[in-house]
Amino acid sequence: MIVDCAIYRDGHRTEGPEDLSDALDQARATGDAFVWVGLHEPSEKEFDRVTEEFGLHPLAVEDALKAHQRPKLEVYDDSLFLVLKPVVYEQESDAVSTGELMMFLGDSFVVTVRHGEGSSLGAVRSRLEQEPELLGKGPTAVLYAITDAAVDHYLDVATELQNDLEELETEVFSPSGGGSRHTASRIYTFKRQILEFRRATGPLAPPLMRLSGVGQIGGAVPFVDDRARPFFRDVNDHLTRVNESVEGLDRLVSDVLSAHLAQMSVRQNDDMRKISAWAAMAAVPTMIAGIYGMNFDHMPELHWVWSYPVVIALMAALEVVLYRLFQRRGWL
Repeated sequence: MIVDCAIYRDGHRTEGPEDLSDALDQARATGDAFVWVGLHEPSEKEFDRVTEEFGLHPLAVEDALKAHQRPKLEVYDDSLFLVLKPVVYEQESDAVSTGELMMFLGDSFVVTVRHGEGSSLGAVRSRLEQEPELLGKGPTAVLYAITDAAVDHYLDVATELQNDLEELETEVFSPSGGGSRHTASRIYTFKRQILEFRRATGPLAPPLMRLSGVGQIGGAVPFVDDRARPFFRDVNDHLTRVNESVEGLDRLVSDVLSAHLAQMSVRQNDDMRKISAWAAMAAVPTMIAGIYGMNFDHMPELHWVWSYPVVIALMAALEVVLYRLFQRRGWL
């Protein structure tokens, strides 16, 4: 559905006509205005109307309708197509979820297509409308504001994940918590969240490098003002920090998992030592009782009056010796 549609002239909002073609004609008539159309999970029929009016490329339209795309930047004859994956950290479940945001930039128009609940642009649009000087830069300003907001939110999510990792480390290395049977599943779930986060941030680096003019892939991008490159470089720097943080989180959680498995192995070895020590202590009286339980007629001390108390005392003495020996070696 079409969430919002407006014409922005000199950085100020003016309500456009209901017909998208008339709105685009009005924006292009003066050359100092552009149309911003926002859609949320549009149907194919709804998007056909937008495609026809703005002349969007069919391959980009297909991607926008089907979603499930990696972050990317593609240039077509009449428009620029950018895919972002906004990330949301859910406080209640300590989980990461991603949405999808597609942007079409062209001659005097911006079309944004959102999928999922975590990619709302209401706050971005409101902030831009309060900064007419920035909004007066045209569609490039919208592109910058949306990418900047998405990457800044990545930083917030990375901070939340860092806090979760510290709590997980405390649990793993605590005297009792590390042995919980649920700890391994929590670590694995956390690693899956980092992977989901990484899928959103990692592929976005090349598009931002291209927009900022950094590296071999940097260069002039159609429909984007070259004077905006310093701003995109700032966004790219923030994304680099996010990617470095994600890499660090991924390495740390792998180390935490290895440490947890090592702890479990050590505890299992301790348990096996204790079981072996108790089994050895039980084997001594069993062996003595087994020898004197063979019912042979000719056995030494079999008919001696003090045989029973002597054997019992010998068993007790051997048990005490074994217990102290195993305890001194840390087996008990």
